[in-house]
Amino acid sequence: MKPFVLLATRAEDVPADEEYALFLRYTGLSPDELVRVRLEAEPMPRFDLDALSGIFVGGGPFNASDPLEKKSAVQRRVEAEFATLLDEVVDRDFPFLGACYGIGTLGAHQHAVIDRTYPEPISVVPVTVTEAGASDPLLEGMPTTFDAFVGHKEAISQLPAAATLLASSPGCPVQMFRVGENVYATQFHPELDVEGITTRIHAYADYGYFAADELELTLAAVRRAAVSHPSRMLRTFVTRYAR
Repeated sequence: MKPFVLLATRAEDVPADEEYALFLRYTGLSPDELVRVRLEAEPMPRFDLDALSGIFVGGGPFNASDPLEKKSAVQRRVEAEFATLLDEVVDRDFPFLGACYGIGTLGAHQHAVIDRTYPEPISVVPVTVTEAGASDPLLEGMPTTFDAFVGHKEAISQLPAAATLLASSPGCPVQMFRVGENVYATQFHPELDVEGITTRIHAYADYGYFAADELELTLAAVRRAAVSHPSRMLRTFVTRYAR
């Protein structure tokens, strides 16, 4: 099998390593089959897409909607690298699944409106599949509404006409979309379980996702419901595109 790639941007080793472990667990891939590139630490290599099965993008601290002068040199480099990669990915309709930060990268590439109109605190939210989503192969077998972990300061408030909306939540109209037939992005985190999001809550406690005195409330919010359905999408993606 040709390998998949996970493009990551987390600078902190503990949540970065756990993110990779979660992608391994829920895709069912081995480390040889899922190659991780930490873009915060090194430039993105030039990928030969013919040598890959697909690309995953994890979450991270970058916000596409931040003014250019507030973006670090690393963020500006990563954004330029994603723009080049996505030119080829979208042109070839190559298998791609971006989660959280991944929706910002694909959304920016497709000229979606990304702003702070629809933030969601770190929590569990009900995500509802659209009519188009109900017939999408990546969502096959998923309930019409399922719980998912979220936590983001920005979101897509308007999709371009070429994109297909696949899922929404009450507080965020674009939870998942597709470009072409094989290029996907989610605002929610399909890779997370309760242990994983607990690690991230502690790791990013000072990043402005919640107030300093809301740590215990935030931990309680992600434990209020069992979240099990979104991770199935990762195995479905691998099953569909492994070659």
